[in-house]
Amino acid sequence: MAHSLKAQAKSVNANVVRVHDLRLWREVSVTIIAIMSTYLLIHGAWHGGWCWRKVAPLLEAKGHKVLAPDLPGHGDDRTATATVTLKSYTDRICEIANAQTEPVILAGHSMGGVAITQAAENCPKQIGALVYVCAFLPRNGDSLMTWASQDQESMVNPSTTDQRADGTIDFKPERSREAFYGNCGEDDVAFAQSRLCAQSGAPLGTPVVTTAERWGRIPRYYIECARDCAITLKLQREMQKASPCRQAFSIDTDHSPFFSAPEQLADILSRIGSA
Repeated sequence: MAHSLKAQAKSVNANVVRVHDLRLWREVSVTIIAIMSTYLLIHGAWHGGWCWRKVAPLLEAKGHKVLAPDLPGHGDDRTATATVTLKSYTDRICEIANAQTEPVILAGHSMGGVAITQAAENCPKQIGALVYVCAFLPRNGDSLMTWASQDQESMVNPSTTDQRADGTIDFKPERSREAFYGNCGEDDVAFAQSRLCAQSGAPLGTPVVTTAERWGRIPRYYIECARDCAITLKLQREMQKASPCRQAFSIDTDHSPFFSAPEQLADILSRIGSA
């Protein structure tokens, strides 16, 4: 949204108690509604749209529209996991983005960073901003594994996962707390562990193809998680160094800020929407 429109809205909102003219009030209402944003929140590997269940209502309470879909093969989606590709993810993301009346703020968590990167290249006109939430931030030609293979301290590794014959990967539930949910409450851990699903291996090894004219022109932001044991802070910062973002934020929590720090995460997302 235009900065001038937001400035006008803030100015008018500050004086709303002095509005007595019905016609002016209607204009104020339209202006305030106009500065609200549409968020498209993309989950990471082994997860589903359910992971945003605490963040979505916080953004909605601020007047924003929030979409948190299950990617193909995740959550309630019935696509056979072994058939899922990176294209499956990006097609779903662009389909949803294209159905909106305005460009969306597209946020991706963890593996979702790869999906939103390629989606932004594929349908850039529908993306107003990109937000990487302790997520992989690939350059042109990078895959998730390009960066994950460099993270020697990550707790997502062959000892915490099981590879199936069909190419899908399971995460060992008993290792998920230390890898993903170190600062989360017991109820959230139990909720998440009961919903973890198999992950297709194909999206993890597929390189993204991006250009400066499409993905590169979209403002991007990074939200670091300082206690992340899945994508360590060191790797998060290496990726930002390779692909600088407009602004970086930091939360002193684990790999799952949507459970461990939902208010802080929602506040940052809302600030990005108002930028």
